[in-house]
Amino acid sequence: MAFGRRPCLFLAALLLSQLTAGYGATRPDNDIAVYWGRNKDEGTLREACDTGAYTTVLIAFLSAFGHGTYKLDLSGHPIAGVGDDIKHCQSKGVLVLLSIGGQGGEYSLPSSQAASDLSEYLWNAFLAGGHAGVARPFGDAQVNGIDFFIDQGATEHYDELARLLYAYNRFYRAGGITLTATPRCSYPDQRLQGALATGLFTRIHVRLYGDLQCTWAARESWEKWAAAYPGSRVFVGVVASPDADNDAYMSQKDLYYNVLQFAQKLPNYGGLMIWNRYYDKINHYISSSLTSDPVHFDM
Repeated sequence: MAFGRRPCLFLAALLLSQLTAGYGATRPDNDIAVYWGRNKDEGTLREACDTGAYTTVLIAFLSAFGHGTYKLDLSGHPIAGVGDDIKHCQSKGVLVLLSIGGQGGEYSLPSSQAASDLSEYLWNAFLAGGHAGVARPFGDAQVNGIDFFIDQGATEHYDELARLLYAYNRFYRAGGITLTATPRCSYPDQRLQGALATGLFTRIHVRLYGDLQCTWAARESWEKWAAAYPGSRVFVGVVASPDADNDAYMSQKDLYYNVLQFAQKLPNYGGLMIWNRYYDKINHYISSSLTSDPVHFDM
């Protein structure tokens, strides 16, 4: 097997699941989701959407909640202008979600009342609601849904939060609130097990990084999630650079041969989740493969 660079878009096609007959079947329902908001050097949200590489952008994170205080942490990005960028992304057909939780935040849901308070805050501050005294960081722009990236704290009450958010769908004439979850790869993820049991999550982004089990058995870990939630679209979550997680990083070739060629055969395979826009930008993992000469491997 020889490596080289050739004037083709094989890699872009592979990662976007527009595979040639020799490597797999075309899957029109595949998506590529990326987390944005973790490094100010990643560029604006508008720039991420304008690459044409992503079908979903997850704004990360609402990192404090549950105790009457809310904090939107975008790692130094100015809030001004994000609302217009959200509208721009949506005009291009890109789904924009707000991710709650994250790593190292100050959040938990200690009670049913805390879940109720958070659902009301999300509705009024980021979704289609609005209430006097509740600031809207993104102005009149509305995100398309909420992503649960719960990495700390107790496991209770996230199922209640999911049901409360889903109940707001009655106010939409079309569409509604998309609920997604981004668990750790080891199945089950205790912090999200109750929420996922509601059956209200249309997408699950399985993080195949941050855990040694993922490094040793990425495919097996992902397949457990796909089998457990046949009614959800299950995404393969990977880091876009070894700088993010050197042990878990998979080259595009390894990603395909170790995971994707098997995952894409399952009916609820959803696509790829990329952590994150900054690492993708510096390593050209996904985004630049659409516009540059990607690495190609010959059989």
